[in-house]
Amino acid sequence: MTLRRLLLIAAAAVIATTTLVCPSAASAAPTASAVVAARGLKVVAFARAQNGKPYRYGAQGPSAFDCSGLAGFAYAKAGKRLPRTAQAQYRAARRITSAAARPGDLVFWVSGSRAYHVAVYAGAGQVWHAPKPGDRVKLAKIWNWKQVRFARVAG
Repeated sequence: MTLRRLLLIAAAAVIATTTLVCPSAASAAPTASAVVAARGLKVVAFARAQNGKPYRYGAQGPSAFDCSGLAGFAYAKAGKRLPRTAQAQYRAARRITSAAARPGDLVFWVSGSRAYHVAVYAGAGQVWHAPKPGDRVKLAKIWNWKQVRFARVAG
């Protein structure tokens, strides 16, 4: 599915929902929630577009990535700058529950208080990530749910 098609679907869903819930609001500016949701779909699309690119420690793209480099690259393409490392991204993002998570949010694997891996949430318990040396950017099921924390990037 192309980025344009995803954005059109997201926009149609927001418009339809707004019209059904509050008909007079249909002409109003999009809510902050709708803007964040649309950006999330962009982030997922940009992460997906990196599928198959190699992992390289410290790489921020466009030809190779580490985990935080992939997250930062996808967010930058969607117009939002993130700090460089998984730990810095974890500190900068607002924690949310797994039930509140939606595509484009960040998923962190945390040990103690330290984030050691980050991925872009794709929905349905899956993430786009750059896993480890010798591997490639790919879609994967979330593993080790006990160490997972979800977070949303503001603005």
